[in-house]
Amino acid sequence: MTNSPIKQTPHLAPSTTTPSDHQLRSPKSNRGLRKLQSAHQLSSNYAALNAPSLISQQRQQQQQQQRTTGSSHNNQAPQIPPLPSHHRTRSTSDAVVPNASSSAAAAKKVVASKKNPTNQNPREEMEGLVRQGPQGDIHTELSRLRHLVLCEGLYADSDGMSQIRIYVWLILLNAPAISTDSYLELIRRGASPAYSKIRNDTFRTLATNPLFKRRVSEASLIRLLNAVAWKLHDAKIEKLAEPALVNAANERGSPELQHASPIIKHAQGPPTTTATDGSEAGGTEPGIYVQGMNVLCAPFLYAARSEAEAFVAFHGFITKECPGYVRGAMDGVHKGLALVDKCLAIVDPKLSSYLQSKHMKAELYAFASVLTMCACTPPLPEVLQLWDFLFAYGPHLNILCICAQLVIMRETLLTSPSPTKLLRSFPPLQAKLIVEITVSNLRKIPADIYEELVHHAE
Repeated sequence: MTNSPIKQTPHLAPSTTTPSDHQLRSPKSNRGLRKLQSAHQLSSNYAALNAPSLISQQRQQQQQQQRTTGSSHNNQAPQIPPLPSHHRTRSTSDAVVPNASSSAAAAKKVVASKKNPTNQNPREEMEGLVRQGPQGDIHTELSRLRHLVLCEGLYADSDGMSQIRIYVWLILLNAPAISTDSYLELIRRGASPAYSKIRNDTFRTLATNPLFKRRVSEASLIRLLNAVAWKLHDAKIEKLAEPALVNAANERGSPELQHASPIIKHAQGPPTTTATDGSEAGGTEPGIYVQGMNVLCAPFLYAARSEAEAFVAFHGFITKECPGYVRGAMDGVHKGLALVDKCLAIVDPKLSSYLQSKHMKAELYAFASVLTMCACTPPLPEVLQLWDFLFAYGPHLNILCICAQLVIMRETLLTSPSPTKLLRSFPPLQAKLIVEITVSNLRKIPADIYEELVHHAE
């Protein structure tokens, strides 16, 4: 031990003579000798550190004496009071005395753990739900994902780009998995019956939005809309080929149910709709393309990482969430416009009465906002943020989002002698404020009106 403290202390040479009486009686010399002996033992025998102390040895001897004397002496008090062992358990004095502040902090931790069971950062938790899938009950995990979207939002850059947004949309829309080859097969089929109408609309899609133009090409938009048109066309042909039950009379004149082929069904009368450029002009049959689908498709292409992802998300959205918007007659859109007037009269009667006095119905200023889920109003990053909320809690809430935009413009509209000019184009979207107003106004909507909101786009 080169660094031993003994090297730094004065070393006394061993003496062969007997120390004098003065040295024996000197307490200072005795203390020095004991200190030197202790240091010598530490340096020469390091194992002495692990040896039990004198108190421990005395206690062990006492326990051995008690075992040998028998059980009759067990009740006698020991001469030396027992001392705690070297490895003792936590004493009462080590415990933290609970007070009001510590109790409140513990309660907050419990509430926080219930809101965030994994105690993760919200962004990391959302990414974990997307990448790893639900770890428990799927309905509980979906509710947690919706809550995160509402309260925390998706992390995105200034351009609205997020690495997980398209996957969150696919989860919330319950879109099926699709292979890229299936999308490419639709592309290889060439021009669909609605191709000419698609080409007439695509070059105008968000033409003044530099973010969209920089990321999404017109060719990509044409391919996706043409593939969706083929998909809707095939579904329409399959539906026409399915046998249906019709009433027919037998030879005795009594009605009976029979299966009718498409030929019989077409023979019963002319169709209620006529196709023009692949879309229906009226009736309840689904179309394959209507004007405005190009704008509705744009955010999917902007947020997706591939055309195949945008295709499956967009196709699932228009066929499951708002099929009434893409029918030839657009009956879902007209129902939505009527609901805008109804809901505005409930959430802001004064503003509604003023607009009605100016003959300003929703069909005059809100048609594009209803059809495109507010995608026609810039900026695009705010549109994506608003769609996060709509996909999480239902696209039918877009009607209340339009009412929220009118409420934001309330003072300007009420003081304007001609609100028509103001409503020709809505002010820039403020997604967070719109969502807050929508959630607040949702409590005012009666149950029957809310049912109409839920089913108006079917």
